[in-house]
Amino acid sequence: MQWLQINYNFSHISYSIDELIVLDVTRGKRDPVNFCNALKQLTRGCFAPISAGGGVNTIEAARNLLRSGADKVIINSALYDNSVFISHLASEFGKQCLVASIDIKAAQNGTYKAWTESGSSCIEGSAESWIDNVLHADVGELYLNSIDRDGTGQGYDFGLLDLLPSNLSKPIILAGGAGNSSHLFSGLSDTRVDAVATANLFNFVGDGLKQARQSLISSGIDLPLWDTKLFPKYPLAEMISG
Repeated sequence: MQWLQINYNFSHISYSIDELIVLDVTRGKRDPVNFCNALKQLTRGCFAPISAGGGVNTIEAARNLLRSGADKVIINSALYDNSVFISHLASEFGKQCLVASIDIKAAQNGTYKAWTESGSSCIEGSAESWIDNVLHADVGELYLNSIDRDGTGQGYDFGLLDLLPSNLSKPIILAGGAGNSSHLFSGLSDTRVDAVATANLFNFVGDGLKQARQSLISSGIDLPLWDTKLFPKYPLAEMISG
């Protein structure tokens, strides 16, 4: 956490987003205790709601994230490994508390495949069928991420949205590829998208988040305006919604 405080100007960044997504994407053995401890420190000064996840496969793991300050729990591999578990989670915490994360990668034949285990295991069948399964699960919203575009800053893969059913009823967060405000604008201008996520602007582009938010508001995107003089200093953030 000390590393985060040193390398990020939290009080400067936090008012540029509406929600923070924190994921443990460790491949192999995770350290959930350390992750929850870092989450606790983060939430002490975080202005925005937090969704957290990574390797959640028990009720206790989800409960620990919520007790550590998360407002929602993100689930990915468990959606494939144990659908009954998802129903148990929803029964315990409410499906509005659950965010289903789907990682998608383009296949050589022009189609898409869904992946689990931090992008290391491919799910059989088409990405469309997997998305349909997930949308029928007891989850409140869907975090749709492009593995190919993630971290590139080259823009979102809107082909992912074409995989969605026409009668979509759950909010969609589009992720993977945003590198500037025009990418965010394009995402939020698509009627199938409820929110857009960016790590690139958060990690690598100085005042990128602040400038991007101001640009979106100037372009007519309906986003909250914060009077920072009314609040104490808060840290960190990642997701912009509209």
